Amino acid sequence: MTAKVILATSARLPHGDPDERAVPPALADVGVTSRWFAWDDPAADFTAADLVILRSTWDYPDRWEEFLRWCASVPKLRNTFDVVRWNTDKSYLVELAESGQAVVPTRLLRPGDTPSWPDAEFVLKPAVGAGSRGVGRFGPADTERAADHLTALHARGRAVLLQPYQRRVDTEGETALVFFCGVYSHAFTKGPMLAGQGMDRSGLFVTEKRAATDPPPRFRALAEDVLDAAAHRLGKSRAELLYARVDVVRVDDGAPALLELELTEPSLGFEQAGKDAAARFASAVRQHLA
Repeated sequence: MTAKVILATSARLPHGDPDERAVPPALADVGVTSRWFAWDDPAADFTAADLVILRSTWDYPDRWEEFLRWCASVPKLRNTFDVVRWNTDKSYLVELAESGQAVVPTRLLRPGDTPSWPDAEFVLKPAVGAGSRGVGRFGPADTERAADHLTALHARGRAVLLQPYQRRVDTEGETALVFFCGVYSHAFTKGPMLAGQGMDRSGLFVTEKRAATDPPPRFRALAEDVLDAAAHRLGKSRAELLYARVDVVRVDDGAPALLELELTEPSLGFEQAGKDAAARFASAVRQHLA
């Protein structure tokens, strides 16, 4: 088999995220050639590729509508356009909670809504965002500052999520569980990203400390349930999702809860998982090419 794949990135990361260094060689090992192109590169012919895989397209939040139009124009996109359209708006968290999944409590604030501020620490984040940009953490005495932040986020004409801050994140961070074609591959931890870390050199995402991990069984069970629920919501089998990352945290009572489900352009923790994870990803790409 000889196939040509485009790995879609952003202009500020022309060779992709350094986490992905093992991916092109792993694809080559199974007969798949790959090249990096920025999603908005006019010189790239995305229609000629056997598959276009969304990877580090992290500049899209400021140009979301344009990005969605581009995704719709790519005939062999993974994950597919309908998945991207649903998943790039984090209001999907409310849908998953309504379907019975354990989700960090989430309130959706649309432009014009008047919030009722919590009496404990909380987080405001744009419903369309990537790399923790635009995310703010506030205390009950910070409501004036929170209101200013909400106004700034609403100026884009989009909804904002309000969530209680999960204190355990300060010590435990988040656990990211990675799936390829619906099958669990590996997991890694991510340190807290609201504790003063800077942006990476591209300016597209907040730097984070990562480490490989073996997630507790309850985390695995929740991630499997969430993936089932999302696939059902999208009218797909799990195997149709080339990749998925399920970010889980412990809430105050110690139970796991979904923080985010990443089906569009997540970092997949290849540097933490080792070369076998890249090989599993390459096999998943072969499955989608077939």
